[in-house]
Amino acid sequence: MGGALVTHVASRPGHSFSKTLQTEIRLIAGHGVEGDGHAGATVQHRSRVAKDPSQPNLRQVHLMAGEFHDELNAAGFDVSPGDLGENLTTRGIALLELSAGSRLRIGHEAVVEITGLRNPCWQLDAFQPGLTAASLGRDAEGGLVRKAGVMGIVLAGGLVRPGDAIAIEAPAVFRKLERV
Repeated sequence: MGGALVTHVASRPGHSFSKTLQTEIRLIAGHGVEGDGHAGATVQHRSRVAKDPSQPNLRQVHLMAGEFHDELNAAGFDVSPGDLGENLTTRGIALLELSAGSRLRIGHEAVVEITGLRNPCWQLDAFQPGLTAASLGRDAEGGLVRKAGVMGIVLAGGLVRPGDAIAIEAPAVFRKLERV
C-alpha cells in the first residue's frame, strides 16, 4: 500500500466508547458523521456540554492511525479499529505531525479540517487497564505527546470507505496541534 489511506470506518449512535465498523460512512458538512453520537454543529462530548453546550463542535470526526493500534498491540493490548472511539482509521499518514488547520481530502468528495488532538481520558483505562498511560508519551524536549488520534470538522461532505485515498493540504503557516 502506498500513500495515505483510510483502512476502516466506524460510527455509532449514542455516547458509547467504542464505535461499530461500517462498510461506509457519510460525512456531513458542519455536522460530522451521519448517525454518530458525536455529530453536531455544537459540542457533543458530555463533559464539554456540561460546561457550555453552545460552543462549536471541534470534534466532529475522530481519526486514529492504524500504526498506533500496531504499537498498542505490540505492547500487549488488544485493540482493533473502532475500539478506541475513532471514526476513521488511517495508514501512511503521520496524523500527530499535522498542522492545525490541515485539510484532508478523503475519497472523492469529503474534506476534513484538523482541529487538534484527542486528549486520552479515563475511558481508555475502563476499556483496558493501562491504555491511558500507553496513549501518552514524551517528546525529545520532555513535552507531553498525546497519541490517541486527532479530531476534525467536516468542511465538505461525502461517502468515505475503506481504501479511500487521503490527500493532505497543509496551511501556509504551521500551527502545533493542541488538545481539543
